[in-house]
Amino acid sequence: MSETSRRYYPVSWEQLHRDAKALAWRLAESGPFKGIVAITRGGLVPAHIIARELDIRVIDTICISSYDEETQGDASVLKSVGGDGTGWLIIDDLVDTGKTGRIVREMLPKAHFATVYAKPAGRPVVDTFVTEVSQDTWILFPWDTEPQYAKPIAKARAGETVVP
Repeated sequence: MSETSRRYYPVSWEQLHRDAKALAWRLAESGPFKGIVAITRGGLVPAHIIARELDIRVIDTICISSYDEETQGDASVLKSVGGDGTGWLIIDDLVDTGKTGRIVREMLPKAHFATVYAKPAGRPVVDTFVTEVSQDTWILFPWDTEPQYAKPIAKARAGETVVP
């Protein structure tokens, strides 16, 4: 995807909390769960919110690296967990292409897989999600951004580059 065709969807801490809590509401009827497996790093914050809302005290992690700032590369499993996933809830912030999700599904095929945000290419990999965004949208999570000046939209229409 070229930089000019990419859309940005900034998510604040407050919105992420609301969306993760909405996901917890959807998951409440699917449990009870033995625990949560958070996909690091993006799944850590939503996993905490969902664990609190569903009163889950056991949290483990699967560590997979597939992004380098704004590009997705080859996925590398840094840490996995045992078992087939029976009774477990997998949490991630986003399913994009589904590459990471398919790796996790292979590791824990019987777990319930939930993400806060989903793109069309990855959507079939997850069981539950809250918000779907277009495939060309780059979600700007609050842990990846900091407040800064934003140029007016009119300047962007005049051909000036507008950085989110």
